[in-house]
Amino acid sequence: MRTDLAKGRILPAIVTICFTALALALTAAPALAGPYSAIVVDADNGRVLHAQEPDAARYPASLTKMMTLYMAFDALKDGRLKMDQRLTVSKHAAAQPYGIPLRAGQTITVRDAILANITKSANNAAAVLGEAIGGTEKQFAAMMTRRAQQLGMHSTIFQNASGLPNTKQKSTARDMATLGIALVKNHKAYYSYFSTAEFEWQGTPVRTHNHMLARYEGADGIKTGFIAASGFNLVASAKRDGRRIVAVVYGGTSVQARDNRMIQLLDIGFEKLESGEDRNAPLLMVDAPKRDQGLGLISNAEAAAPAPTAARAKQIKKATQVAAPREAAAPSGEWAVQLGAFKQAAAAEKLLDRVKTKLPEAEPLVDAIDAGRSTLYRARLTGLTQTSARQACEQLKREKMTCAVISPDA
Repeated sequence: MRTDLAKGRILPAIVTICFTALALALTAAPALAGPYSAIVVDADNGRVLHAQEPDAARYPASLTKMMTLYMAFDALKDGRLKMDQRLTVSKHAAAQPYGIPLRAGQTITVRDAILANITKSANNAAAVLGEAIGGTEKQFAAMMTRRAQQLGMHSTIFQNASGLPNTKQKSTARDMATLGIALVKNHKAYYSYFSTAEFEWQGTPVRTHNHMLARYEGADGIKTGFIAASGFNLVASAKRDGRRIVAVVYGGTSVQARDNRMIQLLDIGFEKLESGEDRNAPLLMVDAPKRDQGLGLISNAEAAAPAPTAARAKQIKKATQVAAPREAAAPSGEWAVQLGAFKQAAAAEKLLDRVKTKLPEAEPLVDAIDAGRSTLYRARLTGLTQTSARQACEQLKREKMTCAVISPDA
């Protein structure tokens, strides 16, 4: 009788212990990897050196902050923001999970907000930048999506400035490579910030999450990312012997596994450059599947590829409308004006610097296109309405300058 009673007490206890141990094991288990994608691109000419599932939809996680930073660099370039300008932290921004210590009503300089995004991947600092540029984070996300479209990222939709989980926020490895190259080429004055290993915030050192800076020879940026649905992601850039590679990996099982895979990808890229295997490699955007045709090398949809089909154009327009509500405080159009094409990016940038004061509402863009044996750099002012684009060209032509109006479906 006592034995039966003991068994009756012991068995439930064993079951309870087993379930408790199982629950603890599941809680402590590392996050599962998201779907894998990767691409390696020669940043100098847009040749794809390696790719696996480059056009599959993925959650970008904190790679989203690359676009937030691109928008901030745009604003710095055209004077809408200044590096030492102090931005007030809203209640919304202060409430974002994970970041540097920030409270509502506090201020932070644009420079520190940028460094917090790059090193700590601070969600609250991303929201601060987004609100400073777009008014609200929702409106800023709409601006991000439109800017992404202009850069040729037609498989990307942003919903926030940080990359915090949102089922509608999607991108691809190809699109993130496009963005990485655009950051390198279009924002040379600010790209070096991605090499920051550490900065000080309120007397405390804030160290970078990007271990590639220390682990890989020639690595100088760009951005890490993680949410449970995507796994561990990374966009990295490295330069050796005057040649630059940008690589993207999605779906790492851990930080170390992701970094190890990135090292392999960069090695693959540089080996192909050294052996000359890159010469016949497909272009970053021209080689995209039919649903992605029409993407530019590093900028808008008109660059160096066949125009999108009517069905794809309709799909792009619909996606942009969903992501960009009417009340969004963003440029009111998708028209542009082209001022010329040059063999050197510096010449295009110099012309834009000269002209942008005449059209402060427009966004300057250096648009690189493959022209066979060379690359041409087109100087464009984007984000215009049809009327303002035509008026701008008329004004510039009166000043003896070359100008062409570019429609959204050109």
